[in-house]
Amino acid sequence: MATSRADELKDLLAAVEALILPVVQSGDLAHDSLQAGSLSTVPQILDYKPPSELKTLIGLNLGEDGSGKDGLLELIQRVLKYSVNTWHPGFMDKLYASTNPVGVISDLILSILNTNLHVYTVSPALSTIERLTAQTLAARFSLTSPFSGGTTQPGGSAANLTSLIVARNTLIPTSKTAGTSSLHPIIFTSSASHYSILKAAMIMGLGTSSVRNIPTDSSGAMIISELEAAILASKAAGELPFYVNATAGTTVHGAFDPFTAIGQLCKEHGLWFHIDGSWGGPFIFSPTHKAKLAGCELADSITVNPHKMLSVPVTCSFLLGADMRKFQAANSLAAGYLFHDSPDRNGDDTTWDLGDLTLQCGRRGDAFKFALSWVYYGASTYAKWIDDAAAVANLMAGLIKESSDFELVGGYPVPCLQVCFYYKGDKGLSEDKEVNTRTTARIVQRLVGEGFMVDYAPGEKGHFFRVVVNVQTKREVVVELLGAVRRCAGELGV
Repeated sequence: MATSRADELKDLLAAVEALILPVVQSGDLAHDSLQAGSLSTVPQILDYKPPSELKTLIGLNLGEDGSGKDGLLELIQRVLKYSVNTWHPGFMDKLYASTNPVGVISDLILSILNTNLHVYTVSPALSTIERLTAQTLAARFSLTSPFSGGTTQPGGSAANLTSLIVARNTLIPTSKTAGTSSLHPIIFTSSASHYSILKAAMIMGLGTSSVRNIPTDSSGAMIISELEAAILASKAAGELPFYVNATAGTTVHGAFDPFTAIGQLCKEHGLWFHIDGSWGGPFIFSPTHKAKLAGCELADSITVNPHKMLSVPVTCSFLLGADMRKFQAANSLAAGYLFHDSPDRNGDDTTWDLGDLTLQCGRRGDAFKFALSWVYYGASTYAKWIDDAAAVANLMAGLIKESSDFELVGGYPVPCLQVCFYYKGDKGLSEDKEVNTRTTARIVQRLVGEGFMVDYAPGEKGHFFRVVVNVQTKREVVVELLGAVRRCAGELGV
């Protein structure tokens, strides 16, 4: 008698459980070791191999015949061995970290259901959860009209692209069918914004020259007078300004743009106002820090990525809208083989076929991952996570500010959860930017052996360290990180 699918799944889950739990346990052990100051017992964060070696070590054999359970488990073991352990507290490299047990469970449930959220008929429960979760999240940003809500997107870049297309097709209705080749539509964004805005302009056929980068102040926030001058200059040149992207938590420094002033300017000139809150958007959950998002209620659309600050599994990204009817009008195309008029909409003016609101047809139920997390932890826990992480980030920034061998980059307190700094040692920073860049890069590379992964970014004096505190980072971790930077610098003789 053939093994049932349920029995096969049970057997594989048991085997895989024995492989994945040690990854999490290793992260827990690393935290305990750092807390106790027992650095010799901190587990490895990455067994790094260059691509030339790894393509052999990974042992991927995509042959005619399958290798069954043994081959499956062997490949999983190798992937785990040569991957970054994001559960490790020393992972402070990017704007995300590990998920949590609830996140793992949510991904498992989505794989069990394996359905597509393009039309309601094949995903009624998950479509309902997505719509309700998006409406509840939008309300946090004071987008509370009967038509406010949102959809999930395959990442923040895709959300920003979709917002641009909705804005263009709403404000320039003929663009949906006739294009915009003769209209010269213009996009405005800060010089510190994410590169996805440039990429979106390229994808849309507007060209990167349609994007005007607005200067920022010393904190990294957009200068409103410069934005206004750029809009007026564009109009005077016979162009068609139509979209402003503001950022909540810029990629490097974590700056927040002046949303109220930008929103008012957009209204005055008839421009679409978008906020890229991919990183800093979750500050809305914190009574302590939500004031940084003042003016968000003026936005036409907002990007928020729970997979970044809130430890929801990658990918989980929302594009929220003040009026989702505009999303459907902008994106909907005739596809009678898929989208049908629902007989039970009860006068609802927005569709439950969520694929009709987006650029995607294939859509995973990513909202479920956030909904399950929210149900389990609650908004008050999110607030505590964010407040604690901000306190840790400012503790680290304060230690750097008071130290003679570091130089803090940016203001204090820090605006978000990134801490940027130079190591200058006893000699001070070099007048040669390339020397400072090499020093930073060499220390960053050496830190991996100490159990830390951080990043670096270009600055006026060369590349500096950029450390991303996450909601799981503890105080003793950042204290030890600074000690590790000093040790690595000493070992390198810099």
